[in-house]
Amino acid sequence: MLNLEGRIGIIFGLANKRSISWAIAQKLSEAGVKLAVCYQNERMKQEAEGLIQELPGAEGFQCDVSNDAEIEQLFAQIKERYGKLHILVHSVAFAPAEELKNDFLLTTREGFRLAHDVSVYSLIAVSRAAAPLMTEGGSIMTLSYYGAEKVVPHYNVMGVAKAALEATVRYLAADLGKRNIRVNAISAGPIKTLAARGIGGLSDMLKSHAERAPLGRNVEQAEIGGTALFLASDLASGITGEVTYVDCGYNIMGF
Repeated sequence: MLNLEGRIGIIFGLANKRSISWAIAQKLSEAGVKLAVCYQNERMKQEAEGLIQELPGAEGFQCDVSNDAEIEQLFAQIKERYGKLHILVHSVAFAPAEELKNDFLLTTREGFRLAHDVSVYSLIAVSRAAAPLMTEGGSIMTLSYYGAEKVVPHYNVMGVAKAALEATVRYLAADLGKRNIRVNAISAGPIKTLAARGIGGLSDMLKSHAERAPLGRNVEQAEIGGTALFLASDLASGITGEVTYVDCGYNIMGF
C-alpha cells in the first residue's frame, strides 16, 4: 500500500456508499491522506457524515460547486483548517433527467447550460480555488466516461459535457504544470451509482460492457479508487493532462 501520510486531500461529490468518490476516499484514507469530504447540501449531509465518520481524521464540509460564494467560503475554511492542499478529487456531474430520456436533438438550452456548469465549469472553479493552497505541488483529478468520445444511447448531453471536461483537463494541466500541479481524468466503466440510475438502459449497458470487455466483467469501485490513489501519488509524478481508462479494457474494442 502506498504511504501518503502528511498529505491533505479534498473530495467533491460524495453522495452515498455507491459513489465512486466514496471508493476513492477509502483508498486515499487507507494510504494516510487527511481528507476534507464535501457534500452538496443539507439534504445530503446526514448520509455523507455517516460515511465520513468511517474515515480516520476526515472532516465534512458543505459546498454546492455551482455557487462561487460557497466555493470561496469552503476554501477559506480549508486554508484556515489545514494550511495547504495536495490532492483534489472532482467527482461531480449532473444533467436534468429529461435531457437523458429525450433524443439528443431535443436538448434544451437550459439543460445544456446546467450540465456544463455543474459537470465542467465546476472543475475550473474548484481548481482555481485550490491551486494557491497547493504550494508543494499537487494532483487534481476528475471522473469521465467513454460517452465523451463515442455515442452512448441515452447519455446525450452528458456525453458532450464529458468531452468538454476532458478538454478542460488538458487546458488546466497546461496552465498548472508550472506550479507542479498535475490534472488528470479517470474514465470509469459503467457502475450502478446514484447518478448512473438516471441513464436509461443502464442494465443493458452493464451487460454489454461485461460481454465485450477483454477482462470479461465490469469494473469495481475499488479499482477506480486504486487508480485515483496512484494518480495522487509520486508514482504518477510525470503524468498530467491524461485520460486513464479503468473499464476492464472495453474502450479498446471495435465491436
